[in-house]
Amino acid sequence: MKKSVNVGILSRDEFKQRTIAIAKGEYKPQKDEPKIWFESLQSFAQVLSDDNRMLLHVIEEQKPKSISELGVLTGRNKSNLSRTLHTLAGYGIVDLVRNSARELIPQVKATHFKLEVGI
Repeated sequence: MKKSVNVGILSRDEFKQRTIAIAKGEYKPQKDEPKIWFESLQSFAQVLSDDNRMLLHVIEEQKPKSISELGVLTGRNKSNLSRTLHTLAGYGIVDLVRNSARELIPQVKATHFKLEVGI
């Protein structure tokens, strides 16, 4: 299932100004504006690297029940996966949900990204 999200590039200062304006009620984000913001094209490229996009694909298709299971499916080290998944979760790209055994279950929130870049 296609889960699209708009992403944008804003410098740290621009993002801070935008956030303050929203908090003060001076600016109301439009429905179609980016929901996820990156500080640079480089950070966008790092977070959505080929390896990480493949990881998202495996999670979406295989629905692993834990990070350990995802490690088996991908051949990646559990601690490396955990770090990567927490980064992706920080950007709102995945959710990490605890099951009854207190294991984290990765769930993909976005599979397609529309990038908005200004100058």
